[in-house]
Amino acid sequence: MVQDIFDKVANNLGPIGSHAHYSHHYYSFPKLTGPLGPYMEFGGKRMLNWSLNNYLGLATHPEVLKTDAEAAAEYGLAYPMGARMMTGNTDLHEELERQLAEYVGKEDAFLLNYGYQGVMSAVEALVDFKDVIVYDAESHACLIDGVRLHRAKGGKTYTFKHNDMDSLEKNLKRATKIAEEQDGGILVVTEGVFGMSGAVGALDKIAELKKTYNFRLLVDDAHGFGTMGKTGSGVPEHFGVQDAVDVHFSTFAKSMAMIGAFVAAKKEIIMYLKYNMRSQTYAKALPMPFVKGGLKRLELIKKHPELKDNLWKIVNALQDGFRSRGFDIGQTESCVTPVFLHGEYNLPTVTNLIRDMRENMNVFCSIIVYPVVPKGVILLRIIPTAAHTLEDVEYTMECFETVQRKLQAGEYAPETTVEA
Repeated sequence: MVQDIFDKVANNLGPIGSHAHYSHHYYSFPKLTGPLGPYMEFGGKRMLNWSLNNYLGLATHPEVLKTDAEAAAEYGLAYPMGARMMTGNTDLHEELERQLAEYVGKEDAFLLNYGYQGVMSAVEALVDFKDVIVYDAESHACLIDGVRLHRAKGGKTYTFKHNDMDSLEKNLKRATKIAEEQDGGILVVTEGVFGMSGAVGALDKIAELKKTYNFRLLVDDAHGFGTMGKTGSGVPEHFGVQDAVDVHFSTFAKSMAMIGAFVAAKKEIIMYLKYNMRSQTYAKALPMPFVKGGLKRLELIKKHPELKDNLWKIVNALQDGFRSRGFDIGQTESCVTPVFLHGEYNLPTVTNLIRDMRENMNVFCSIIVYPVVPKGVILLRIIPTAAHTLEDVEYTMECFETVQRKLQAGEYAPETTVEA
């Protein structure tokens, strides 16, 4: 019997969507309103917000707002009309690419409309069915989807344990054997900063393996760009291995606080990607306000290192505060600050905990549960920004101590109703 596809999907919203009947607009798809910043409105209440991708506080920087507004007034959101290859190319697009490439230590760069589709498409374009991808087990979904596209072409893939060099080397040996048999190459894929754990990719150790194995290295540095390294160019600079990273990707959605992304590499590789990345070949060019906005944001990042310094002042206070109070924040070495709460906790318990934080403490942060993290673990992810204050940090410490005490005392048990 042929099924109606709509009936099938409507009755099965997936593992996350299965809870949509009570989570929608509160735990999932929440609506934060008001001016972007460390304090925003949620459900009619003013919240201390730790869930904003605005590391350097550029979203509301006066020069950024002025540039964005003037560019929108001058060009609107349509110009340039068409894909870059056809009618959508401009001098300013190429100028932003030149500056981005220079900033991350590469010969050239290619602007992308979005980070997710961009890096997924870059992975797919760089390899054919003869090539082998070896990727970190905790790679972001956009990288995993790029790997899936490779598999769809009949390509071989191997996964190495997260940041485990023994596992990577074991799989490089496997990949080398396959590549030799098929006359193909090897692409290693990893991240600069892993967005859930805050762990930094072992790029220095991976670079060392290049002395023994013949592979190219693609790094998604979405959370490292603007926050890591002496000048803020990212994790490759942090480790001093820019030359070992063959393809450097980052999104504008974190430190730049806007839409867009870029990929940087040698000139001939970027030229290849410009003509072979389907997500860009058949998509409208990045609108001019985002291009001019990107140029202004990059200018501010380079001219004002205090933006990064202010961010790390908050990061260090936050992470030192959690550690000194006995909280488990894992192995983070970046701005991403995960707080792991361990125990036999189920979804109703987690629901009560978050409701208490939002309704009674006015603290908003993202919550991650199984299957993203193991059963029995609650992950509360904190994203600090340069716009937060030390007072925000201290209040948050007090709230988390209260949450931990209530959790251990069973006050968030499923049979309990947390009142606002």
